[in-house]
Amino acid sequence: MYPETAYEITTQPRPADYPAYLPAPEGRVMLPSEIPPGVQMVTLPGGIRTLAYTTHQAPPPPPVPIAQPIPTWAKTTALLTPTVGGGIAAAGIGLSYAAPGLIAMSQALWSAVALIAAGVIAVPVLLRTARGSSRGRATTHITQNITASGMFGRANGTINHR
Repeated sequence: MYPETAYEITTQPRPADYPAYLPAPEGRVMLPSEIPPGVQMVTLPGGIRTLAYTTHQAPPPPPVPIAQPIPTWAKTTALLTPTVGGGIAAAGIGLSYAAPGLIAMSQALWSAVALIAAGVIAVPVLLRTARGSSRGRATTHITQNITASGMFGRANGTINHR
């Protein structure tokens, strides 16, 4: 009529004159180390604590992992990877074809740098030699004297040509 229980309930023996609603006297309590394997201390619905045989229940099965959607950043990265790799490969191929022209251009740039350096040095030398041949002409020296009296005084000046 009733289904079988998964455990068997046993109670500790009590003296005949001891009321059943009171806990067992201190002398009758078992230490946790004295409890045999497969027996546990259980509390009954009436509040009485007693020892009982319990059956070991199988642990619940692990939860089934739920498939998570792929994040957007992962999709974007996965799509960009071959594009970036292809771009790097194309750049390498382009540089291999352009290498002879780049070498020639670097040589032309060094030639331009040498020309500019020669011009920076040669132009002042040529101007100095040209100025040296015109020494027969006198140069004009201008001397200017300016005086002022007071902080807000009017300034007067004289210019002397020699």
